[in-house]
Amino acid sequence: MEVIVESSHGELNFKGTNNRNQSIALSGNKESVSPMESLLMAAASCSSIDVEMILKKMRQEVTHIKVEVKGTRADAIPAVFTEIHLHYIITGNVKPEKAEKAVQMSMEEYCSVSIMLAKAAKITYSVEVHMVGLNEND
Repeated sequence: MEVIVESSHGELNFKGTNNRNQSIALSGNKESVSPMESLLMAAASCSSIDVEMILKKMRQEVTHIKVEVKGTRADAIPAVFTEIHLHYIITGNVKPEKAEKAVQMSMEEYCSVSIMLAKAAKITYSVEVHMVGLNEND
C-alpha cells in the first residue's frame, strides 16, 4: 500500500492520494479534516465496513450505520489519543444481540485501524439499535 501526500492550496493544506488516484484533503489550519480527525474517521469507517459485512452474513437487514467517535488527547506534546470511544447507531431489521456481536468481532478481530490504535489508546465502544421493518414473528 502506498499513498502520496503533497502541499495543496494555501498554508498547511495537503492532499493525500492513493494508487487509484482517489484523494482526500487534510489540513493543519482547520480548512479541511485534520490528520488526527482522519484517524478517528478511519477507525469508524474501517469498523463500519466490518459491521455491515458481518451483519449481512448474519442475515440482518442493515439500512444505516452511524458512528459517533470521541477522542481524548494527551495534554502534552505529542498530543496522542489516550482514549477513543466509538458509539454505533445501527438502523434496520437488526437484532440488538447480533449488532453487539458484529461490533465486538470488528473491534477485537477484524478492524485493522482500531486494533492498531488500541496499542496506543484505550478504545471503548457502545451499540444502539434502531429497529425498523420488524415483523411481529421476529
